Amino acid sequence: MSLESLIARIGGLDASAMAAARARQDTLTKPPGSLGRLEHLSTLVAGITGHVRPRLHHKVIVTMAGDHGVVAEGVSAYPQEVTAQMVLNFLRGGAAINVLARHVGARVVVVDMGVATDLDDVDGLVHCKVGHGTANIARGPAMSREQAEQALLAGAAVVETEADTGLDILGVGEMGIGNTTPAAAVAAAITGRPPGEIVGRGTGVDDATLARKVAAVQRALAVNRPDPYDGLDVLTKVGGFEIGGMAGAMLAAAARRVPVVVDGFISTAAALIAVTLAPQVRPFLIASHRSREKGHHIMLDWLGAEPVLDLEMRLGEGTGSALAIGVIEAACQVLDEMATFAEAGVSEKQDEG
Repeated sequence: MSLESLIARIGGLDASAMAAARARQDTLTKPPGSLGRLEHLSTLVAGITGHVRPRLHHKVIVTMAGDHGVVAEGVSAYPQEVTAQMVLNFLRGGAAINVLARHVGARVVVVDMGVATDLDDVDGLVHCKVGHGTANIARGPAMSREQAEQALLAGAAVVETEADTGLDILGVGEMGIGNTTPAAAVAAAITGRPPGEIVGRGTGVDDATLARKVAAVQRALAVNRPDPYDGLDVLTKVGGFEIGGMAGAMLAAAARRVPVVVDGFISTAAALIAVTLAPQVRPFLIASHRSREKGHHIMLDWLGAEPVLDLEMRLGEGTGSALAIGVIEAACQVLDEMATFAEAGVSEKQDEG
């Protein structure tokens, strides 16, 4: 599979399925539009999947992990070894994403896209390591263009494998100490907004560390000059292996007509890359929540996405995706299971006048 052939497989929304879903919404035992955005979400999922009454039995959250050379600039409150430690925590089922995934009945797939620690002998981990962490984006490119394409295709391959087991909706999350810095660089490069408007506190850094983060992103953009119209170039110059993996997963899910629920700040940076590579992927992406990270609203505005939730979260891992999947599934169940006026023997609204 090549990147070009993957992108070529992505079609548009199924207009007839959406029209039929809207028509069914208007026959259900409720005033038209009274369930607000739940009606929009279920209609959108109908358009993505091509099923008028979509059912989300197989829910998957991929959590992709990678390390970043830019931590050498002093941009994180946590040491780099936490990435590998949290990967093991995910596999043991002890992290927030595990709890929330269990709550909504989703399976969590943990992927090593580029953790600095050697995890080859860890059972239960999906091994897609492109490299042992990226290079320092404040000093040069994060990776080679070949590695960027490898990351994208590896992420796509994870989705293809999961689809063989069953995949009706995909949540996309991540883990990587320091990864809010490359995510901010990606966002600044693609949206054209200055780093000072986008760089946030990540894991809760102090003012001095925040200043170093802003400076690191400014240097990364000045040194690398990523092309905002070339998603592969942006990923190569200022991205991360897990960011590339997530973008590839989004492309592959869209190609399979599977709804993609984007998590927070870093996942949305991956969405910016995916949309820059393939604009037709945009309607397949559902923003799960509005992160507290400073620049997330800028990224959502660029995507034209209205998030499902706003809970002041900023954890990552796919936690926002898990919660939003629960809401999206509820919306689809209403569309599928609710009685019509005729079935329930309930009188419909009378014509006025």
